[in-house]
Amino acid sequence: MPKVTFKEDLCKGCELCTTVCPKHIVVMAKDRINAKGFNPAHVVEQEKCIGCAFCATICPDTVIEVEK
Repeated sequence: MPKVTFKEDLCKGCELCTTVCPKHIVVMAKDRINAKGFNPAHVVEQEKCIGCAFCATICPDTVIEVEK
């Protein structure tokens, strides 16, 4: 099963990753703010991830890592 991890403290909240996920499981956290003052992206329902790595590819700050 693929595993997606985010370096949440480096996320600038641009939301690009949320627009490319074919399973719509990458969302912005509404309940926390990171060290930069943004709501970071994270994955809900990790088990639905197909490991396409679109989110990691589009991230301008290399915040996302996908392990297959």
